[in-house]
Amino acid sequence: MGINKINIEQFLELAKQHPVIDVRSPGEYKHAHIPGAHSLPLFSDEERKIVGTAYKQESREAAIKIGLDFFGPKMKKMVEEVERIIGNEETHLPVANCLLTHCWRGGMRSAAVAWLLDLYGFKVYTLIGGYKKFRNHVLEVFKGSYSFNILGGYTGSGKTELLKALKEKGETIIDLEDIAKHKGSAFGNIGMPAQPTQEMFENILSCELRAISCEQNAGSSKAPFRGLGGIWLEDESQRIGHVNIPNELWKTMRQSPIYFLDIPFEERLKHITEEYGNLDKQRVIDAIGRIKEKLGGLDAKTAIQLLEEGNTIESFRILLKYYDKFYLKALHNREGLNSLLHSIDCKSVTPENTSQLVPYFCHQYQTS
Repeated sequence: MGINKINIEQFLELAKQHPVIDVRSPGEYKHAHIPGAHSLPLFSDEERKIVGTAYKQESREAAIKIGLDFFGPKMKKMVEEVERIIGNEETHLPVANCLLTHCWRGGMRSAAVAWLLDLYGFKVYTLIGGYKKFRNHVLEVFKGSYSFNILGGYTGSGKTELLKALKEKGETIIDLEDIAKHKGSAFGNIGMPAQPTQEMFENILSCELRAISCEQNAGSSKAPFRGLGGIWLEDESQRIGHVNIPNELWKTMRQSPIYFLDIPFEERLKHITEEYGNLDKQRVIDAIGRIKEKLGGLDAKTAIQLLEEGNTIESFRILLKYYDKFYLKALHNREGLNSLLHSIDCKSVTPENTSQLVPYFCHQYQTS
């Protein structure tokens, strides 16, 4: 059939319809990969190390011969694994037995696997420049021009729930906390899966942004709910757990309008107690210990003691007051806040606050 070498834009478009095969080592894939790609390593981590050492210390030819020793016994299993991957694809493939493959630089590893799969009868596309070219693309995506609406509010305002409600109404959102697998505070990793690496976080985020841009450029329209349009994001610190929002994107977020949900303290305290009250008590205590210095020794001690006594709501009252001060400082630590900040009075924490937002946004849009 012949092997087709394609650029990153063509590769990502075809990846919407066909499986992507990542032939890098398991360690490389585990660290970060193109979202949705299947791991089919040509070499194990140890084999890759041996081949690389031979390349550096002996010659290209010596490395290739060693690589062939590793590759030969795997050929049949690799073909069978690709058949399984294609057979299990949920989407209807317009071209049967069609796939995309890549390695780190688009060199010998992907060329070897592409040769094998082409020989067997698959229609194969390889990425020019490999995963490294994809990473360059990722970083370029963050430099794009985006229209963001930032959903703000103190801790316990139900911003994440409201973000999901906006999505159900047809608005375009990006859930940064879901991508980061962290809720953004010292308690944000409790009950959550392991966070992705920084590189993987960026990969997923860039793919979401690219998908939104492609949809908008195609003129797609969703529900008639739209107020200001654009992309909805929750107001976050740049650091979410141990991953960071890329600098270029962070700058854009900090210059975007903020729609602040002004919800009474007691309502937020009730909500946060319901959300975090059933978490592992020891992990919550450990989290309080991590912010002891910022919280203050006495307040930290009191919050832990109340928690141990089962008085969760009063323990969380201390913590919520701390996070209110923390958020207020971060909110005001940006240029042009007066022109960016729009405060919206809400009586309680509920996804139905979307109904509060729509007329407000429409009014702002018509009078701005």
